Amino acid sequence: QDKDHLAIFTKIKQDLDQNPPLVRVHSECLTGEVLHSLKCDCGFQLEESLKRISEFGGVLIYLRQEGRDIGLFHKINAYKLQNQGMNTIEANLALGFEIDHRSYELAEYILDFYQIKAIQLLTNNPKKIKAFKKIKVIKRLPLQSKSNIHNEVYLKIKKEQIGHLLD
Repeated sequence: QDKDHLAIFTKIKQDLDQNPPLVRVHSECLTGEVLHSLKCDCGFQLEESLKRISEFGGVLIYLRQEGRDIGLFHKINAYKLQNQGMNTIEANLALGFEIDHRSYELAEYILDFYQIKAIQLLTNNPKKIKAFKKIKVIKRLPLQSKSNIHNEVYLKIKKEQIGHLLD
């Protein structure tokens, strides 16, 4: 299905080889970004990325991949299963979805279109780092929020079972 994605550029320096921009590839999360859900760290990651990109220059690529690309309706159903004791992986699988169905090829296409060949990537997700084939990720910059009672299991699962690079 076709969705409108977004790329926001700010303070990109002329010499991209000497000054690779900060880049955040961010997947939509209505519950975390708009409703300020404490079940995830998405709102924090978006706000922190925008702050850093605004200060240092870079690109925010906002991909419309709600709920690890299962959509808002199914994400809310997954939340219901999580409230009944399942973790984020178990809930997605119980609903018939993959653990994480997101894709990042479009992000690389956008950067390549603008002739950005090297980046500093704001992420904890190793899948995002590996997704870049043409673009060189010269540095990974972590985006780690403090856990709370609502997301501590979620963050633990992301680290231990999905492989996110978290402390």
